[in-house]
Amino acid sequence: MAKVPNEAQLARFAQDTRARNLSPLTTKSYLRDLSRLQSLLDEHALTSLKDIDTQHIRSALATLHKSGLANASLQRWLSSLRTFFRYALQREWIKHNPADGLQAPAKAKQLPKLMDADQACQLVSIRADDWHSLRDRALLELLYSSGLRLAEIANVDIDAVHFQEAMVTVTGKGSKMRLIPVGRSALNAIRQWLTVRGDKALASEQALFVSQRGKRISHRAIQQRVQKIGQQQGISQPVHPHMLRHSFASHILESSGDLRGVQDLLGHANLSTTQVYTHLDFQHLALTYDRSHPRAHSQGKKKPGT
Repeated sequence: MAKVPNEAQLARFAQDTRARNLSPLTTKSYLRDLSRLQSLLDEHALTSLKDIDTQHIRSALATLHKSGLANASLQRWLSSLRTFFRYALQREWIKHNPADGLQAPAKAKQLPKLMDADQACQLVSIRADDWHSLRDRALLELLYSSGLRLAEIANVDIDAVHFQEAMVTVTGKGSKMRLIPVGRSALNAIRQWLTVRGDKALASEQALFVSQRGKRISHRAIQQRVQKIGQQQGISQPVHPHMLRHSFASHILESSGDLRGVQDLLGHANLSTTQVYTHLDFQHLALTYDRSHPRAHSQGKKKPGT
């Protein structure tokens, strides 16, 4: 039985894909997905690439879904097919793309991981007795106090911290600037850091947080320091800067219930982005109920005589 697409078409596609300087692994992935398509089309006894229509692809997609293939893998498989069929259109092997208009099942939306308030306080309460630890404590306090993104905290300059108003000016996505409150603990930690910052920072450097070389600290360095401190402070799960942002948002929402306010603090363009924290807040409330409510684990025993 003839394979569709045929070996010559696959070979030409692979050759031209490599010529575009794509990763060899990408080409291999395309070919693997197309081989899977060939197997799924066997039962239809097709003789030419032109015989494939949208219903064939939809049926193959349904078969893979029923087999238990993860949604992310289904999306990647369909993406590979679209790429190949676009190429086939350019080569005039087909007259239309049979994968157009088809959608794989959406990925299950994963809720962001966060720390509870006790864990967050445990993380930021590091002993600060030298320039390195003073910087790290100020950085951690500001991350948790104001919910900054990694790029935002790396880009904060000294004059962006307004001690009198207890605010910090940050530049977020799309170069949008916003003012965010800073807590007392974070302000105190920043003040202590500034007493030694001059010993390391280059004279022309405006960054609030600097590296050993006296220049603005890099994103990677912040990630490494946060992860290492998390281990040192006994946090059971891997810690990254964005986890402090998630924790900040969840804890503020839990206390205030003000979704719009949290949206402004985080600098989200759309409220739907912020709404993920309502799910986290509900999870927290459900856990609290299970632990605390006297009827949460009731077996519903009947009273005598009822």
